[in-house]
Amino acid sequence: MSERKIRVRFAPSPTGPMHIGGMRTALFNYLLAKQSGGDFILRIEDTDQNRFVPGAENFIIESLKWCGIEPNEGLGFGDGEFAPYRQSERKTLYKEFSDKLLASGDAYYAFDTPEELELMRTNMQAQGVPNPAYNAVSRQYMKNSTSLSEDEVKARLANGEPFVVRFKMPRNEEVKFNDEVRGWVTFNTSQLDDKVLYKSDGMPTYHLANVADDYMMKITHVIRGEEWLSSAPLHVLLYRALGLESAMPKFAHLSLILKPDGNGKLSKRDGDRLGFPSFPLSWQDPETGNISEGYREKGFFPEAVMNFLALLGWNPGTNQEILSKEELIAQFSIEKVHKAGARFDYEKAKWFNHQYLKAKSNAELANAIRPLAKEKGYDVNSEYLETFCGLMKERATFLTDLLEMGYYFFIEIKEYDIAGVKKKWSSDKKELMHGLVAHLQNLSNFSTQEIEASAKAFIAEKQVKIGEVMPLLRIALAGTMQGPPVFDMMQLLGKEKSLARISKAADLFDTF
Repeated sequence: MSERKIRVRFAPSPTGPMHIGGMRTALFNYLLAKQSGGDFILRIEDTDQNRFVPGAENFIIESLKWCGIEPNEGLGFGDGEFAPYRQSERKTLYKEFSDKLLASGDAYYAFDTPEELELMRTNMQAQGVPNPAYNAVSRQYMKNSTSLSEDEVKARLANGEPFVVRFKMPRNEEVKFNDEVRGWVTFNTSQLDDKVLYKSDGMPTYHLANVADDYMMKITHVIRGEEWLSSAPLHVLLYRALGLESAMPKFAHLSLILKPDGNGKLSKRDGDRLGFPSFPLSWQDPETGNISEGYREKGFFPEAVMNFLALLGWNPGTNQEILSKEELIAQFSIEKVHKAGARFDYEKAKWFNHQYLKAKSNAELANAIRPLAKEKGYDVNSEYLETFCGLMKERATFLTDLLEMGYYFFIEIKEYDIAGVKKKWSSDKKELMHGLVAHLQNLSNFSTQEIEASAKAFIAEKQVKIGEVMPLLRIALAGTMQGPPVFDMMQLLGKEKSLARISKAADLFDTF
C-alpha cells in the first residue's frame, strides 16, 4: 500500500444540495491528495435513482469550484483513465462483481416481494425483536437461494422473476480493521444484516458499487464521515469475498460536525433555526421553490471557509489559526484528525472571514465592492473607494458590511444616534461646533493631520475637553458612534461635505 500513489475520492450522492459538512469531507480528501502528490477524484454515486434531485450534481461541482477544492479528474473536471465517474453510467461494470460473489457463495438471490418483507418485519416485532433484519436467522424462512431448491431458483430466474442479490453475512464473526482516525475498530456480524448488493434491473446498490469503483479506480484511502462507519465492516467483507483484500483502501472516518447548541450532528434545520447558512452556495428547492442562502451569497470568502472547515476536527498541532491553502496542504495529515466531534461555531466562521477581509488590499476590496456600489447608485472613483475600504475594513465581517456600515460616505445620513447626542450635548455646544466649522473653513490643506491639529488647537483654546466634542463630531459626520477615526472621515468626505454636516448637526442636535 505504501508504494501505491495516493488516490482519494469524494463520492457524494445527488439527492439534494451538498451540506457544509460534505464540503469538509471533500476538503480533507483534497488536502491529503495534494500533500502527497496524489490524485483527488469526484465520483457521483447515483445508484438510488428514486432520490435523485435535479440540479444537485451541478451544485456539487460548482461548490467545489467556488471553494477551490478542485479534483484532478471526475464529473465536471475532466476525464481520466477511469471514466465515466457517474455510477449510473458504469452500470454494466458491476454485474461481474455480483456474479463472482454468487459463485463463491458469499451472496445469494432473494425473491421476496415488498409485502413479504414487511410481513417478516411485523412478525419479528410481534415476537419481541426490536430491530427486525434480513439476516442469518430470518433468511432461512424467506424466499431466497439459501432456502429454496436449486431447481426452483433456476426456474424463477428463467421466468424473469424480480430478484435482488444479498450479501451472505457470516454469523457471529468479528470484523476488525484499522481506521486511520479511530484506530482498531471491531464489529460482530451478528449485529449486521444481509445488505442488498444488486438488483434484477442491473443497478447495484451503494455498497457494491462503492467497493467495485474504489477497486477499479485504484483508490488508496477512503476518507468519509462517521455516519458511514457502520457500513465499513460490510465493505471489508466484500473486499475479502472478492479476493481483493490486498487492494483494499485504508479507511478514515471523520468525526461528526456537531450542533452549536446541543448534541448530535449538524443539520440544515440547525442552520435555519439559528440563522446561518448550511450550504456552500445558495440552493433553490426544485419542488417548493424555497431558497436557502449559501456561504458565497452571505459574503464569505472561499479561502476563509476552507480555513474554518479545515480546523473543524483537525489542527496542525500549533496555535496558528490562519492558514493559507498552501499551508494547509503542507501541514495536513490524517494522524492529526480528532476522534471527537467538532462543535460548529458560526461566530468563529465569521471571525475567519473578518481576518481574511482585513488582510486584503484596499484595491482588491474596492474592485470587489465596485459592482455593489454601482447597484446602489454610488458614483465614486477608484481612489475614493480604496481609501474608503481602508477606513472600514477593520470593522467589517463581510464585503456587504462595508457599504452598509459606511453608507454615509456616499449618501446623506439616514438617522442620528439621539441617545449618544444627549449624553454629550449642552446649550454651549451649538456655538462651539459652528465656531469649529468657521475655524476649519480657513484650512487650505484638508488632510487628516492638518484637520486634527487645527481642530484640537481650537477646542483647547475654548477650554473644552476633547472627549466632550469628539463623540458629537462623529455623530454629526456618520450619524453613529461607530466608525473610522473622525479626522480620517473628514479628509475622505472632503471639506465642503464635512463642514456642512457639522453645521447641520449643530442646529439639529439642539432640538433633541
